[in-house]
Amino acid sequence: MSMFENWLMSQQSDDEPDFVPLFSLEEEEETRQGEVFPDILPILPLKNTVLFPGIVTPITVGRDKSIRAVQKAYEDNRYIGVLSQRDVKIEAPGDQDLYRIGTVARILKLLKMPDGSTTAILQGRKRFRLESMISDDPHMLGKISMLEYEIAKNKLEFKALLSSVRDAAKHIIELSPQIPSEAVVMLKNINNDNFLLNFIASNLGIKIHEKQALLELSNLREKASAILLHMDGELQLLELKDQIESKVRTDIEKQQRDYFLNQQLKTIQEELGQNPQEEEINDLLRKASKKKWPKNVRETFDREINKLRRVNPQVAEYAIGLNYLETLLDLPWEEFTKDNFDLKKVKDVLDRDHYGLTKVKERILEHLAVLKLKGDMKAPILCLTGPPGVGKTSLGASIAKALKRKYIRMSLGGLHDEAEIRGHRKTYIGAMPGRIIQSLKKGKSGNPVFILDEIDKVGKDFRGDPSSALLEVLDPEQNIAFHDNYLELEYDLSKVLFIATANSLATIQPALLDRMEIIEISGYSLEEKVEIAKRHLVPEQRKDHGIKTGQVKISDKALVRIIRDYTGESGVRNLAREIGSVMRYVAKRVAMDEKYEVTVRPEHLHGILGPTKYDAEVYQEVQSPGVAIGLAWTSIGGEILFIEVSLNKGNGRLQLTGNLGEVMKESASTALSYLKAHAEHLGIDPEVFEKNDIHVHIPEGAIPKDGPSAGVTMLSALTSAFVGRSLKPFLAMTGEITLRGKVLPVGGIKEKILAARRAGIKEVILCKDNRKHVEEIEPEFISGLSFHYVDRMEEVLQLAIGLGGKTQASQNGAPKVKRKKAA
Repeated sequence: MSMFENWLMSQQSDDEPDFVPLFSLEEEEETRQGEVFPDILPILPLKNTVLFPGIVTPITVGRDKSIRAVQKAYEDNRYIGVLSQRDVKIEAPGDQDLYRIGTVARILKLLKMPDGSTTAILQGRKRFRLESMISDDPHMLGKISMLEYEIAKNKLEFKALLSSVRDAAKHIIELSPQIPSEAVVMLKNINNDNFLLNFIASNLGIKIHEKQALLELSNLREKASAILLHMDGELQLLELKDQIESKVRTDIEKQQRDYFLNQQLKTIQEELGQNPQEEEINDLLRKASKKKWPKNVRETFDREINKLRRVNPQVAEYAIGLNYLETLLDLPWEEFTKDNFDLKKVKDVLDRDHYGLTKVKERILEHLAVLKLKGDMKAPILCLTGPPGVGKTSLGASIAKALKRKYIRMSLGGLHDEAEIRGHRKTYIGAMPGRIIQSLKKGKSGNPVFILDEIDKVGKDFRGDPSSALLEVLDPEQNIAFHDNYLELEYDLSKVLFIATANSLATIQPALLDRMEIIEISGYSLEEKVEIAKRHLVPEQRKDHGIKTGQVKISDKALVRIIRDYTGESGVRNLAREIGSVMRYVAKRVAMDEKYEVTVRPEHLHGILGPTKYDAEVYQEVQSPGVAIGLAWTSIGGEILFIEVSLNKGNGRLQLTGNLGEVMKESASTALSYLKAHAEHLGIDPEVFEKNDIHVHIPEGAIPKDGPSAGVTMLSALTSAFVGRSLKPFLAMTGEITLRGKVLPVGGIKEKILAARRAGIKEVILCKDNRKHVEEIEPEFISGLSFHYVDRMEEVLQLAIGLGGKTQASQNGAPKVKRKKAA
């Protein structure tokens, strides 16, 4: 036991070792039975500890009152009352600053330390309660009463508790490297239950007030339970700490093992005349000797490979340097494919792959012609804009095939990090070049056709603005020296033929838009779609579904019916899906050896594709007064929209519904103001505006609508409602209006006219300034349509409703294009 207490003292005090005679437990009990403690004792306040009975501990005494109390007790009978402070920050504690229960201690020895302080070796003897503080000067003096422990009634339960306490203490000692293993032996040699509990309570790593609570417990069973609870918490903490240390130790051991194995492997390879690092470097040098690249790139390569020779292959910097050098070698610095300058063959390839798209094809042929004549020219930056499904992306692949260039496609949809374009600095772990450089590295050519798909859907957030980074890429004056953060070298992109695609120009940054040559690709007419289906879609779908040529044929009339009744788009994507449905129907019959009609006719479509999805008759029937048909442009093509007006008794309030934008609301207000100003001329009673509320509605309210082109349609619908006359059937219109009565031109004319033709409209009213846009459309695509070109609103009302006299348009002989109906 004395050995264990000596160890404990060495753990708690840094004093010079002095041999102190200590009692064995048996001697202590005998002495305690014969001991008589005075009722009045000097009181010693302790700051950071709680003294338990039976525990020996060194205490450094620094306060004057405490020194006097210790010296007085040492001179008299060596007994002193030890109480803990409630607040350790108080330097001169009073009666109220001390706990009421403490331990009577015997001063075993007083030591004078070299620094002048006094250290008292105290041994706890018995608990006491402070009844009152008799004196505070020259030291604390208190009246005390001794406390006894309550013996546990259930001996078996108490014995089990003590066994659990011993086991927990043993486990804690095993998990604590700072406690020597001899402590387990000492723990076994403690036979006194009270001393065992006090010894463990004294050494628990808990707060002072929690130790004080343990000291104050008189019931031994409760005390054992409370100690076990604290030990469980400490044990869990030690187990978790041990797990963490074990994992860290395992990781370190693995690293050391890998290092030693690598060193051994290196030594073996050197003995065998092998050196992997030198082989890698020699391989890079061999590739570099065959590489054609600029002088500054060669100098950078030589500098970096010399650095690599001095780097240990085991460190991360070696892999970073090796990846950088491999990237330099893999890039096509001055490697270009030879263009196909046979312009007739190029035209044949483009015409074979894509029907229509004349403007784009002409622009590519012009660029090739200049290259053929001059020999060198900066590549144009083209932007193909149009509705989905018209072949913008596939046209890029066709251009690459026609020019015999490599084809690269990079999707920009949802891109939100600038580093995707410019790359990361190579100092970062896992750094890599931007996607522009990576794509060129994969393409292995310095002059590919590079498709920047969905450039209108580039994102922007806190990580940067990729569209701003694209400014350098798509500027012919800047991209001759494009800077990638990873390369830290200038790369020439001027030979790359960049082709961007977009559905809408509204979301593209103006500065970026200014750098590109915009080529609008409008939707396809009915005739174009039929040709595309016959030349491309039907053969492709037949091949994709494993059907032979003689097993299915779709008649022209069936194709027209599919386009009109089952697709309502500007492109041909949905048309391809519907033709695919027909092919699956046939494939099933072929696979099951069932009889079927080889030629698919219009009457078969209901059984194959189901009910029609689009009904053109709704636009052709005679509408009630207050209903007009307008033409609208969307990012997916042209659309037909109804504008409905109803009048109700009221006070002239205008109500607009249908999810309308601000510009469209202003068009309605402008039309109404014009009608009020010209009511008498149009035969409308001015009082009707004051006695009725006006409700303007555009159906399909879930879809946002905006733009000025519905102005003439708003005017016609309002006038129709006020005069009570229906508009002419088979008539649609588009145009912006002003308060002066002028009709202004609008955009998206081809898309709108094609939408009108799909819907079976026969007459279209347009601004006279839009005549040039109609003339650009192939005549066969607009056959069966009549166009009325107007300049003023009176002309619109005369044509649509028959109001007013002879219109200016009629006087000027406004052309009416009346052509033979399409098949």
